[in-house]
Amino acid sequence: MTLGPLAHGAGDPTLRFDRHGIWRATRTPLGPATIRLSVVGRAIDAEAWGPGAAWLLEGLPAFLGAEDEPSALRPTQPLLRALAGRLRGLRFSRTRVVVEALVPAVIEQKVTGTEARRAYRALIARYGEAAPGPVDLRLPPTPQTLGALPYHAYHPLGLEKRRADTLRRIGRHADLLEEAAALGPALADARLQLIPGVGPWTSAEVRRTALGDPDALSVGDYHVPNLVAWALAGEARGSDARMLELLEPYRGQRARVVRLLEASGLRPPRFGPRMMPRSIAAI
Repeated sequence: MTLGPLAHGAGDPTLRFDRHGIWRATRTPLGPATIRLSVVGRAIDAEAWGPGAAWLLEGLPAFLGAEDEPSALRPTQPLLRALAGRLRGLRFSRTRVVVEALVPAVIEQKVTGTEARRAYRALIARYGEAAPGPVDLRLPPTPQTLGALPYHAYHPLGLEKRRADTLRRIGRHADLLEEAAALGPALADARLQLIPGVGPWTSAEVRRTALGDPDALSVGDYHVPNLVAWALAGEARGSDARMLELLEPYRGQRARVVRLLEASGLRPPRFGPRMMPRSIAAI
């Protein structure tokens, strides 16, 4: 539950779950690294490879959510009280890496999950590189690569000019963006949104992952307002305004409420046609 949101689809080439634990490849401030986490009884065994191995191991408590405070949520609704009790293991991981969270968030803007996962895999397959360690994982492209690629290199991956240009800007301003990992949520939000193409939704997606921000609510999401309205008010459809109204009593912990609802399995009724995947590369 804690590390699940780090995976961008079952075929994410940077990460692998198995019945014993997780493998994850990443770019740290000290260089590439791969970490292996295994459950051993009631403990977590960690081993890492690559130039960034020590940095990953030093940040392991934050990564595992040990610095998160689930008790900060004081639910008043019976449903949320029940979920908070049943899902006590759900915590917010803090990766401390910003650009790596920004890239998939930008790719996921205004498209279906199928489209986003396909484009993310294609980007890493074409412009990433093999990760250190004993397993076949790949690293995301370097910021330098993202910034240097022309638009025509992005299009065959399924990325139109708007998202491609945003990724290029992210690559060119990576140092400025990585500083956001050490800022508070409000300052980090402002820093992220300095980049054209990074708005409130994308910023929230990144802050939850890189900063472990339990209040980083994704306003403008296609699904979340309906889930919140259905779970908290019995309303089959919601809006951003209604979602904000329902979550206002939990300000400071609003993203935690959403995570609990998502993990609960509750889903609002479906009406009408679903948003269908497209092929940008074929256009």
